[in-house]
Amino acid sequence: MTWIVAFIAAAVAFGALDALWLGWAGPNFYRPRLGDMLADSFRMAPALVFYAAYIAAIVWFAVRPGLANGLGAAALNGALLGAICYATYDLTNQATLKQWSTTVTIADICWGAFATGVAATIATFAATKFA
Repeated sequence: MTWIVAFIAAAVAFGALDALWLGWAGPNFYRPRLGDMLADSFRMAPALVFYAAYIAAIVWFAVRPGLANGLGAAALNGALLGAICYATYDLTNQATLKQWSTTVTIADICWGAFATGVAATIATFAATKFA
């Protein structure tokens, strides 16, 4: 039951944060900097695959240590996971694409660290209190 509560809490927390971020950043931050590189419309299937895998990673790499060592461990491991995952995407794009915004890379890494750290902390708290 602990893992189900953790997964659901992480999914709700990360999903809500990312929806807020992407709702604002899509038109105001990404579109002006990335323009034609962005798809005309959102593709749900790959997004759902990403979110399912990423939430599982949050639970394994951040919530699990958080349950053993406290909320601080969840927050730290979540922030590190988020920074590394988002850096992988953005720095690979910077290395392989003709044009990729350094501003986007920096913002994405910071966002990944923040959102994943918060989601991991919330999920650890929820698993501790409700499972």
